Amino acid sequence: MKVVILAGGRGTRISEESYIRPKPMIEIGDAPILWHIMKTYSYYGYNEFIICLGYKGYIIKEYFANYYRHMSEAITFDFSSGSGNTVEVHQNSVEPWKVTLVETGLNTMTGSRIKRIEPYVGNNSFMLTYGDGLADINIGKLVKCHKEGGKLATITGVQPDGRFGRLELEGESVTGFTEKVKGDGGWINGGFMVCQPQVFNYIQDTEKTILEQEPLQNLARDGELNVYRHHSFWQPMDTIREKIILDELWEKQKAPWKVWSDS
Repeated sequence: MKVVILAGGRGTRISEESYIRPKPMIEIGDAPILWHIMKTYSYYGYNEFIICLGYKGYIIKEYFANYYRHMSEAITFDFSSGSGNTVEVHQNSVEPWKVTLVETGLNTMTGSRIKRIEPYVGNNSFMLTYGDGLADINIGKLVKCHKEGGKLATITGVQPDGRFGRLELEGESVTGFTEKVKGDGGWINGGFMVCQPQVFNYIQDTEKTILEQEPLQNLARDGELNVYRHHSFWQPMDTIREKIILDELWEKQKAPWKVWSDS
């Protein structure tokens, strides 16, 4: 099953970083958030990726074009050879990934981007997620939920943390404070979706089709949309504040999404 990752948006809410690189290439620790997402899928045995490019997509292309060198411990450049320089890569260890990078348009919306990679998916079920969110999700259980649900698509439902603490009041008196809690009890789409190929029939390639609007709404209307409830860690990276949260978790070696081993 191939993994489709949306990586073409402009990331305007994190423009402090995205003005020089696409949001999926903003680093958490010393690696792009895109790499962290791919490592999660790879841990569960899914190693074939289709990445939807758009804004500054050439930066993602260059990253993977030089990935073998990025991941090496040492490189020797020998300029003394009479026939030109030679390059020797030492102690390289890379993942068994197959990565297809597809230009899906600069101003294309999420649904239309997915429609444009249909030829690369073919008549097969596929995974789908956003290029800016991390979770300690069990992909194996997600896939099992999708298969057992028997519907065309399964989305992962999450309950985001509240941004602010809450006052405890009695009349006009403050009796205490409650730390940040989950939101209002509602669930939102946290990405990490599984789709049957028939989902493409719900998407029009008009450039302006937004996945979260007509395609998912019509799937729900037809009774073809399932949910996998994820109760633990999930964190998007929409703002600098959220990037700092992820950075601090990584630096303190307390990143819940790091299910893989470094060995």
